[in-house]
Amino acid sequence: MSDLHDSTALHYRLDDLRIDVARQRVLRDDGQLLDVSGLSFRLLHYLLTQGTRVVGFDALMANIWAPAIVNEETVTQRVRLLRQALGDDGRKARYLRSVRGQGYQLCSEPVADDAQAAAAATSGPARARTSWQRIALPLTAALLLVAGLAWWRWPSDAPVQPPLLQRADYYAGIGQRDNNERAIALYKQHLQQAPDDVQAQLGVARAQAARACLYNGTAEDAAQAQALAEAVIARQPQSAAAYGVLAYSHDCRGQIDAALAAYERAVQLDPGADGSRASAAYLYARQGRLADALAANLAVRHPEQVRFWELQVASNLDLLGYSTAAEARYRRSFQLYPDNVFSNIAWPNFLYEHGRPAEAQAALEEAHARGTEHAQLYLLAAELALQRGDAAAARTAAQRARTLRADASLPRTVAWLAGAEPAPAASLLLQDAASLHAGLAEGSDPLDGLDAALLANLAGDDKAAVAALQAAVSAGYRNAAYLQVSPLFAKLREDPGFAPLLQAIATAVAGERARVIASGQLPADAQAVTAAR
Repeated sequence: MSDLHDSTALHYRLDDLRIDVARQRVLRDDGQLLDVSGLSFRLLHYLLTQGTRVVGFDALMANIWAPAIVNEETVTQRVRLLRQALGDDGRKARYLRSVRGQGYQLCSEPVADDAQAAAAATSGPARARTSWQRIALPLTAALLLVAGLAWWRWPSDAPVQPPLLQRADYYAGIGQRDNNERAIALYKQHLQQAPDDVQAQLGVARAQAARACLYNGTAEDAAQAQALAEAVIARQPQSAAAYGVLAYSHDCRGQIDAALAAYERAVQLDPGADGSRASAAYLYARQGRLADALAANLAVRHPEQVRFWELQVASNLDLLGYSTAAEARYRRSFQLYPDNVFSNIAWPNFLYEHGRPAEAQAALEEAHARGTEHAQLYLLAAELALQRGDAAAARTAAQRARTLRADASLPRTVAWLAGAEPAPAASLLLQDAASLHAGLAEGSDPLDGLDAALLANLAGDDKAAVAALQAAVSAGYRNAAYLQVSPLFAKLREDPGFAPLLQAIATAVAGERARVIASGQLPADAQAVTAAR
């Protein structure tokens, strides 16, 4: 038996539960797979390393949530979610009990049993299969620069992997910047020993794409991820996991058509690839196919294992006009997942877009305090500052966003608009605008059309600006609320061509809403809101 307090143990038993740390899986002895993932799994894992000692709130906050700043209520909510996932009853606890005034304690002594797990893994042949669990937040604001997060989910019959690979998968699954960097280092270290290991190749590719998407990395990170994924596909053309990584690498760079084709291919190869299905749903929404997006999200088989699934459904509902139902989902995610970068972005953006700037500012300040730094938070801060007339704060925030995403176009544009950096000559601005506009016809992100409009507006060419917005709407942009509230578009709102753009969005959304209602797939919370209107 391993030393219980050695946190490097990868397998534990707790009562009738079997816990696999590397794969983040919890099984009952009868083979039932429990839905324990993300922060709930991290909480369980930490408690396992502490044996049956009482663990206080301070220790839990320091070891589970740091560097994010949370309170005891956040810990209590997470414990409640863990208990629900385990089927535990706080009044008659079997696995985890509350100790009044002190914290929490496991009800029985956990056993670290790496040796038993290894023996079981070698007792017979096993099949290895991988699938991506990646979901991206479909932020309805024009501030979205990159897509979401991917991670591995290994099925119950996957064999025990080399320790370096196990730890790499473990760190990649946590979903924070430092742990993502640890995963990259471990994958590369393993590849020095086993250069042809496909799992490690796709692992490091996914982690590099996540660096670009989530942690203010560069387009080169995503390009390297693409190259690695394509190399695996050349050898294993039926690999759904490889197509999922390839799609993610395109998605991070706003290459919508290429990303969607790869996600759809991944689902075709593996209908159980929930991550790729949900990511395809995200891109359907980006193309304005809101009914298809909601249908694909609702077709996800295990939404509890897709980290940002509820945020994605919330965005669909918001764009379809069910803002009350969307608000409840966004608020809940912001409360329950303080270290989730996209929850921290989505909630203040929702408040901002719906004309609640004071609430948005308060939520933004709380998000900043949680330590999930991201360029989008600073872009929102710049807009809020411009809205309230604080030019100095707008410049500071825009410059910080520009620093975090030095190779991205939108932070640069906002820095010019806010006066954080001197803008180039009008001719150069129009060249950039024309390039972004032209990319829409080649399958780029509709948000590029908004960026092009801002550049043309800054150059003084309102006709070109409105034309770029029209192209964005034609490509699927559907967030009229943002266009109506953002100070960046204040001048364009005075143009005669602006109102027809809003009407075009309204007409398109009404058609999508009718499709959803006719399909009978409107979620119950949205139906309740509709009935109350």
